[in-house]
Amino acid sequence: MGKKVAVVLAGCGVYDGSEIHESSAVLVHLSREGTQAEIYAPDVDQMHVVDHTKGQPTQEKRNVLVESARIARGNIKDLAKLDVKGLDALIIPGGFGVAKNLSTWATQGKNCIISKEVEDVLKAFHAAKKPIGLCCISPVLAAKIFPGCELTVGHDTECEKWPYAKTAETMKELGCKHVNKHVTEIHVDVKNKLVTTSAFMCNAPIHEIYDGIGKMVKEVVTLA
Repeated sequence: MGKKVAVVLAGCGVYDGSEIHESSAVLVHLSREGTQAEIYAPDVDQMHVVDHTKGQPTQEKRNVLVESARIARGNIKDLAKLDVKGLDALIIPGGFGVAKNLSTWATQGKNCIISKEVEDVLKAFHAAKKPIGLCCISPVLAAKIFPGCELTVGHDTECEKWPYAKTAETMKELGCKHVNKHVTEIHVDVKNKLVTTSAFMCNAPIHEIYDGIGKMVKEVVTLA
């Protein structure tokens, strides 16, 4: 294995953690590129726990690191221990956990607060000029931290295929340049070394989401 890429998770499950298919796709494509993934998550409580059969919150309490370990097959580290010096790139899959556990985007939108640990990690990779890959909702983290950056969350016109298109408008309000891209496409902000793709922001077949994430991962590894 040559390059090492940090993958930051936000729990386990689309409605309250990291989106499992996106996380798996990232890990599969990193493996295909001959790249070593080091998986991290913050050791904090989830905002809430959702019953995924009903899409409704429950009274349970769960820990983001403990839940993320399910996806990592136990091979995971506390985000507080991440050292950018030993890593070549950063990737953060999507899922509502990004908007609930890594930030307060789900409740506050453009006025959200990014978790200090997450913000510090993103700024460290950016300052070191190391590439950052983001998919689905996770580009909102860059939109908040790096004003003026370029990214995509898919399309900016809401329809059945793009049910979350208003996110693109919010990013524009933060001073970012949103670039419309199909689910199988990526956008590369060369200046900021940001690589983004829409993933499940699009109501698309899962293989198209998988392919778009593959292009994002490949570009991140190439830039690393």
